[in-house]
Amino acid sequence: MADTRYDIRPLGVWDRPVTVNRAASHRFKANWSETLDLLTREVDLLGAALVVVQIDVTDGEIRRDGMLRANARVGFPGVKVSFDSRYGPLTYATDAYEQQYGFALPGWQANVRAIALGLEALRAVDRYGVTRSGEQYRGWTAIAATSGEFDMTREQAATLLAAETSWTAGDLLADPDKVAAAFRIAARKHHPDVGGDTELFRRLAAARDLLAGDRG
Repeated sequence: MADTRYDIRPLGVWDRPVTVNRAASHRFKANWSETLDLLTREVDLLGAALVVVQIDVTDGEIRRDGMLRANARVGFPGVKVSFDSRYGPLTYATDAYEQQYGFALPGWQANVRAIALGLEALRAVDRYGVTRSGEQYRGWTAIAATSGEFDMTREQAATLLAAETSWTAGDLLADPDKVAAAFRIAARKHHPDVGGDTELFRRLAAARDLLAGDRG
């Protein structure tokens, strides 16, 4: 196995378009150990020391060593895989697969494998000399923001998100579930993957994080 270690962390709000008709995870015959070997190998080759795998679990379902507890129950199959590479921070996300048969990989593990295979395919571009500085990775530069990067109050954060919906800022301040829904609506329009403005998306994510922090 590669020297890279991995941590599992909660997924939080899914800020990507949701796949309606997911493929069955049984197309992948590898098990989780083989999937993890592939992922850590590919990430290690990109110069990363740690890969973070975000899945739909709570903090309480993750052990102190960053692994899942035996009784953890993953709901939504979407995953995000993030790491710092020699090309900068990278994030990959997919919810393309779900478990449809009892003997198949759990959906979230299938989605991790899809990302690992995607990384392997991207590396093949370099193998044939098509690129020289990792251009194929540029589209996945991580878009991470915390509320501390932007100077805004809770009211300003709520106003920013509410402008993307039919709700008012007061609605969002009173109902944390509306905050998550408002961010999903905004992400469909403004995520850079769909041609949106990166800086606006970062500000929207920071507003979401600031308001979500009030949930305790």
